[in-house]
Amino acid sequence: MNAMKKWSLLTVRTLVALALLLSVAFAAGHKDRSNLPINIKSNEMAADNKGKTAIFTGKVVAKQGDVTIYADRLTINYSDKKNDVEKIEADGNVRILQENRIGTASHAVYESTQGRITLTGDPKITQGTDTMSGNTITYFIDDDRSEVSSGPGRPVEVLIHPTTKKGNAGTR
Repeated sequence: MNAMKKWSLLTVRTLVALALLLSVAFAAGHKDRSNLPINIKSNEMAADNKGKTAIFTGKVVAKQGDVTIYADRLTINYSDKKNDVEKIEADGNVRILQENRIGTASHAVYESTQGRITLTGDPKITQGTDTMSGNTITYFIDDDRSEVSSGPGRPVEVLIHPTTKKGNAGTR
């Protein structure tokens, strides 16, 4: 009976610890940015309320939560609900920062409700010294995962630097 109590107590502790870890991981991994405000700075802005768009041009910087988008032009498409953003399209010298990742391309579509950024036009994502490139890169920012596809004449290319042990040259 004593062994059974120890086993049960150990099982309960393990399950509680596992549940706690999963809840923390889920909360950290699924950041809903769609309700966060979007702060945009640019040289010019043109809004079309009937067309439900706003176009920002010239040195555009848009920030929502931990995601920052830099571009020459940014188009925001609104949904039928007032002030709800369906998607953001960035064009020209696109650079997207999120934590320690940098994505670059000539065109990007950011869908905040899906937590998805699609990069096209020579897309590349850099994280530390590691890089990936291809024809199209879709990055799911809430799940910390990517999909890279190739196109005619452009293979998927990934460069991963191994982490070296402490004290060795080349440590990241």
